[in-house]
Amino acid sequence: MSSIWTELLNNILATSWQEWVSTLLQITSVWFAMKNNVWVYPTGIIGVLLASYIYLFMNHPPLYGESALNFYYFIMSIYGWRQWTRKKNEQIMYPVSWCSKIELLNGLFVFLGCWLMIYLILSRLTNSNTPVLDAFVSATAVSSMWWMAKRKMENWIAWVISNLAAIPLNYSKNLMLFSLMYILFLGMAVSGFFSWKKMLRNVQA
Repeated sequence: MSSIWTELLNNILATSWQEWVSTLLQITSVWFAMKNNVWVYPTGIIGVLLASYIYLFMNHPPLYGESALNFYYFIMSIYGWRQWTRKKNEQIMYPVSWCSKIELLNGLFVFLGCWLMIYLILSRLTNSNTPVLDAFVSATAVSSMWWMAKRKMENWIAWVISNLAAIPLNYSKNLMLFSLMYILFLGMAVSGFFSWKKMLRNVQA
């Protein structure tokens, strides 16, 4: 047990400044998401761009799926930023809500399709040694970001699943700070679910 903590401490001490800044910004972004605050997007954009650089150029073999996922985060953050600030008759167009059956099924089909597609790309066209888990984390987060842009409660459930898979994936790549970040994200996702659920209950009361 002591050897694990020693390895963890040594890896954290050797962590690059890019990983520190990315981690802090992504944690800040998730905190804003919990508060239903639009600042989730500008802080997240900078954090994921740094993370994408780390996954591609500071890890061997690279985590291609996670890097591509961060590029997707970037695109969806711009989209989500626009959606969260849109108003109609002075009212927010996308308040917190649950998915309809169609929205839920669409999200699940997108997840399964992305998981298969990303896995095939990683396993056949790259030197990735973690194609299944890398693809799973990426595909789960695709649905999460889409639901978050629409302020759907299900985004938090998808984030919980994605974070559970991302923890061992990053640990296997010796990205210790990112591993700890995802453990924190897991707790924040659970907290975010109950926070949004309370907001929704207050609105419906």
